[in-house]
Amino acid sequence: MAKGVLIDLTRCIGCRGCQVACKEWNERSVKKTTVTGNFTNPPELNSECYTHIRYVEEAKEDLPVWSFIKNQCLHCKKPACASVCPVEALKKTEDGPVTYTFERCIGCRYCMLACPFYIPKYEWEKAIPWVRKCTFCSDRIQSGMVPSCIKVCPTNTMLYGEYDDIMKEANSRIANNPGKYVNHIYGKDEAGGTSWVYLSAIPFESLGFNMNVPNTALPDLTWAYISKIPAVIGVVLTAGAISWAITRRNQNMDKEE
Repeated sequence: MAKGVLIDLTRCIGCRGCQVACKEWNERSVKKTTVTGNFTNPPELNSECYTHIRYVEEAKEDLPVWSFIKNQCLHCKKPACASVCPVEALKKTEDGPVTYTFERCIGCRYCMLACPFYIPKYEWEKAIPWVRKCTFCSDRIQSGMVPSCIKVCPTNTMLYGEYDDIMKEANSRIANNPGKYVNHIYGKDEAGGTSWVYLSAIPFESLGFNMNVPNTALPDLTWAYISKIPAVIGVVLTAGAISWAITRRNQNMDKEE
């Protein structure tokens, strides 16, 4: 049965242990900022940062209240990124992860356009770039291990297990704790359902979650749009070639005259 993860944002303390563990396991480095040249915590996901902790500050009764949000690939049940990849570099596995095969990738970046959560990132700074994103520690899962970010969390913010079990737990926490959580499990329906789902005490729109994601699987919709891109490019190139040929012919005729 496919695995899933429940992220209970009421338990996150923003320690970034998950972020460090992810970098360690995936052998990712730390990028310098272009402004100061210093190594700092990235403001968002990037090609060296597969999981990221950000915060939102709110004022309640003149006191600041901090909310910490863990962001990573949600591993959709029917991932749009995999559906638009023309070489099957991205695949949804039976265990739950959406994996990426570097050797297959041709750098078209369709996956970046298709993802409703803006997860895949590109190695723009490299001569031979690849797409990068969270892999759900698929190699660890295959070995019977827990994903690295979940393993190190000191507050049990994340619950890892069979997808049906973590959904039961999410519903149970809402039902058994009136007023603690908003009545919404983010990822239950979004994009047709995701393997990683969230609970929160604060409305998800206030935390910067994309609330415009439709509650239907996106592959058919995204492919209907993105599949037209090669044709459009072909038309543009053909029109350019015809225009160049006409211009060249006119120039030759002017010279003959």
